[in-house]
Amino acid sequence: MDFEKERSAGYLANHMARLLARGLGDRIRPYGLVIGQFPILLELWAEDGLTQAALVERLDVEQATIANTLSRMERDGLVRRVPHPHDRRARCVVLTDRAKALEGPATAAASAQNAAALTGFSEAERATFLSLMARAIANMRSPDNARDESEEPDREGARAEGEARGQDKARDEGGTRDEGGEEG
Repeated sequence: MDFEKERSAGYLANHMARLLARGLGDRIRPYGLVIGQFPILLELWAEDGLTQAALVERLDVEQATIANTLSRMERDGLVRRVPHPHDRRARCVVLTDRAKALEGPATAAASAQNAAALTGFSEAERATFLSLMARAIANMRSPDNARDESEEPDREGARAEGEARGQDKARDEGGTRDEGGEEG
């Protein structure tokens, strides 16, 4: 069976995420925020003072990405990193007054973007859609769905196959083929 992007959960979710991110980015830009900061702000608005490790775990984002984003947020006056009260090695990320003041307008912008995305959906359809997305996320977070090394792609085989396709394409563009596949 051929791959059909219109029937691919991954393709559609990725496409939808890009469009939602673009729309949300446009809506929060006037507040001096960028899209990469928004998930961190949501977590901290819900529970201020989380550690960087807690943010990594909750957001399913690489540690280096969180560290870089927090550095920019600190530079922009949105967060401060303070010593953890019980763990000398850890630091807590706390919101500044500026970031706290942005919660209302930024979450209103997110609500408006969500409403735009779900225009024409009934309340029941919205609830079902969100429930199914949450289930898919839970499925992918499940240890049962962790990718094992036996599923790793055969990079050498894929490279050879790609090179062969490239040679076929070059041959097809440079000459003609008869029905037996021979160039003429």
